[in-house]
Amino acid sequence: MSRFSRSVLKVLLGVLMRVLYRPVVEGVESIPGEGPVILAGNHVTFIDSMFLSLVVKRQVYFIGKDEYVTGKGVKGRLMAWFFTTCGMIPVDRDGGHGGVAALMTGRRILDEGKIFGIYPEGTRSPDGRLYRGRTGIARLTLMTGAPVVPFAMVGTDKVQPGGKGMPRIAPVTVRFGRPLDFSRYDGMDRDRYVLRAVTDEVMSHVMKLSGQEYVDIYATKAKAA
Repeated sequence: MSRFSRSVLKVLLGVLMRVLYRPVVEGVESIPGEGPVILAGNHVTFIDSMFLSLVVKRQVYFIGKDEYVTGKGVKGRLMAWFFTTCGMIPVDRDGGHGGVAALMTGRRILDEGKIFGIYPEGTRSPDGRLYRGRTGIARLTLMTGAPVVPFAMVGTDKVQPGGKGMPRIAPVTVRFGRPLDFSRYDGMDRDRYVLRAVTDEVMSHVMKLSGQEYVDIYATKAKAA
């Protein structure tokens, strides 16, 4: 599929989603109009990234599993188009160095002055609650100096319950908080206590925006249990 065709389909998909869902957007003016920015928020369902890309004027880039863009046949090509349209960059996250690869990819995007979207929980919430953030978000902001703009997806879990099946029509709100500056921790990106403090501060802002109950364990542990 050519770049022109992808652009046209992206516009059409965006128009369709705006007509169907009419998402309410709050605080989007908090996102700087230029320069590197980290968008950090909750992750309740599969379609969150699509709504985020829809309401932010600048292109948002994400990390995603490479299996999403390597499928065969018509379905595989459609999935690859869908995810790349959302700004997804495929990374083998299941390998032994998946976390490092994701971190370095995020740093590259920010060094290029772009927007990097991240879900600090590391996976979708298994039950709608907000779980403990992983410190990759802290490493990124301290390594690059990029501000963190917290955001919250509200209602997307009703659009696609459990992250599976065809999306339903339901009200969606996307809230953005004010940019968070962590320059006071400059040069401390290897201090685990600082990394935890920065991550917890980001998650506290996400919790206030989303209104979710907070659980101080990792979502992966909750899923395993």
